[in-house]
Amino acid sequence: MEIAHPYLLFLGDVPDALAAKTAIGIVDWRREWCLGQIRLDGCAADTGLPDTTIAEGAKAGAKTFVIGAVNAGGRLPDHWIASVVEALDAGLDVASGLHVRLGSIDAIREAAERNGRKLHDVRHSNQTFATGKGTKRAGKRILTVGTDCSVGKKYTALAMDRAMNQRGYSSSFCATGQTGVFISGRGLSLDAVVADFIAGAAEWLSPETDENHWQIIEGQGSLYHPSFAGVTLGLLHGSQPDAFIVCHEPSRTKMRGVETPLPSIRQVIDLTIQCGKLTNPNIQCIGVAVNTTSLDEDEAWAYLAKIGEEFGLPATDPVRFGMDVMVDKIAAEYGAP
Repeated sequence: MEIAHPYLLFLGDVPDALAAKTAIGIVDWRREWCLGQIRLDGCAADTGLPDTTIAEGAKAGAKTFVIGAVNAGGRLPDHWIASVVEALDAGLDVASGLHVRLGSIDAIREAAERNGRKLHDVRHSNQTFATGKGTKRAGKRILTVGTDCSVGKKYTALAMDRAMNQRGYSSSFCATGQTGVFISGRGLSLDAVVADFIAGAAEWLSPETDENHWQIIEGQGSLYHPSFAGVTLGLLHGSQPDAFIVCHEPSRTKMRGVETPLPSIRQVIDLTIQCGKLTNPNIQCIGVAVNTTSLDEDEAWAYLAKIGEEFGLPATDPVRFGMDVMVDKIAAEYGAP
């Protein structure tokens, strides 16, 4: 799947920034690929890109209209269909990370056919997968895990990959969600894989490599989330991580979209080790990544110091303060590059 850029990012009328995390993630990591954003009335998210119209974006050279918003169930709201059709009629391809296939909607399929445009369903792969085997394979792997959904697992993995490369390590980012695929140009959306094959898909995504190469694997969901724990567990078993980083957002009391109380960092560390030992007996936690956007700088540093002291592990905000302390931990535990 090759998605042409520049992108024109569609945010629809989502109620908050988390619902536009696909678009925001693309801008944070591939700003140079983006021309503008399209927002409907009532949209409460903003990527910081210029607001534009579809016609203006097409005239400026946009190649792909990216549906950069998500919702529970991955549906395409009926009132967004007209914007997708308008983009196709303006000569743009359309890419979506939603669960629904674009071509399953008559108006969109017909518009793509009459304009000769491509429809990219990033969440759906044509690849077939075996069931997971759990056999030890060469190479080293880091997995990001979370106390909840949408706490920074993707950003932590991307930041860790960048920091390790800058320090001379051989590493690569493995995308397991639609935004990561848009950013990296490869990967798969693991939550669209049939349950029996999730672990096998994770093995396929992070195959045997040189013993000194690190694969940094984007986590999904949370082992404690009643909606998504099955995906999280399959990814943990299939990715067979040597190390993991716990990702946390300190202002939450309940898990996103449900009434379940947020687990503690300690609970996540302990359960990840307990479950992860099935495929890698040597799994260990190497740090805590905290999304500190709800804290001012002094509060953030104090909170990170508290977490670091409590768990005896490096703690940082990957976006705000970088990942050097995590790379230092890798060097201490596994050696210099």
